Amino acid sequence: MRLAEYSPYIYIRGTAVTAYTIDLSPITTLTNEQFDLLCIANPELKFERTPTGELVIMSPTGGETGMNNATLIARFVIWNEQANLGKVFDASTCFRLPNGGDRSPDVSWIEQSRWDTLTTEQQRKFPPICPDFVLELLSPSDNLHITQQKMQEYLTSGIQLGWLINPPDQQVEIYRPHQDVEILNAPPTLTGEPLLPGFTLNLAWLWR
Repeated sequence: MRLAEYSPYIYIRGTAVTAYTIDLSPITTLTNEQFDLLCIANPELKFERTPTGELVIMSPTGGETGMNNATLIARFVIWNEQANLGKVFDASTCFRLPNGGDRSPDVSWIEQSRWDTLTTEQQRKFPPICPDFVLELLSPSDNLHITQQKMQEYLTSGIQLGWLINPPDQQVEIYRPHQDVEILNAPPTLTGEPLLPGFTLNLAWLWR
């Protein structure tokens, strides 16, 4: 079996990365329909698209990152079942953002009334909506600067709250509209007020 068939990373010139961006502009510009068909034809891969049309190929996560992602989304699912205020989405959900990008946050949440504005067909495909809340969990091989740019993209698309959790540096960056990015060093908890009422995320386990 070749390395690419089982490795959780993409290898570029011998360096492991979890995402690789391809500029297709010299030869083509993918339409929404073509991007959708590309995703359907390659279900083993995860694609994103930048607002300028660059294709981002995402590799599968490694065991540690996958385990941490599962723990995080479980916390949101449990809270949401009790609060019953919206919908929680995992990292496999691709959102067609208003600014033209197609993105898949590690965890996202949409308030119920906004989700209900979409048609059944829109909900089943790549929802043409920006989540109210997004969380990105940085893996050891992720590029921090690129992920920070993605968080800014979410802001310009309309998120109300965003968390960039950075385990390698033991930091959390908090993104809010019209405010400077807030950086916390190894915070034991994060609270979602007022957007996610009553939600508190315990992070002590992540910094150990």
